Amino acid sequence: MFDSDIETIALIAHDGKKADMVAFALQHKELLAQFRLVATGTTGKLMRERVGLNVERVMSGPLGGDVQIAARVVKEDVQAVLFLVDPLDKHPHDPDIQTLMRACNVHDVPLATNLATARLIVSNPHLEHEAERTTR
Repeated sequence: MFDSDIETIALIAHDGKKADMVAFALQHKELLAQFRLVATGTTGKLMRERVGLNVERVMSGPLGGDVQIAARVVKEDVQAVLFLVDPLDKHPHDPDIQTLMRACNVHDVPLATNLATARLIVSNPHLEHEAERTTR
């Protein structure tokens, strides 16, 4: 289904940030479409249905999706994580969220938890270069 040389970006958004993720993905659709994308449950569904991106879906965050993506970070199968966090809401699966963030920090994987940082990650010339290289 995917070329193994293509880098993977994980997309996750808390419920209060899903609309922001959809808007972000629509704005950066051409670039994101050049990468393998993996997303937690509802975020992945929204990326498919509202944005038209080919996304592999894992479980929703509260059901273990954050941990599934953390495992891929550890295995070096994910090269960047865009996780739009809602800082004003409580999350019962906070330990899973912390596991994902810790995995990104330990394995030096870029992690965006807000739109400003997500824009910086996708505007990185290295990311664009990798996308161009892998789509030839």
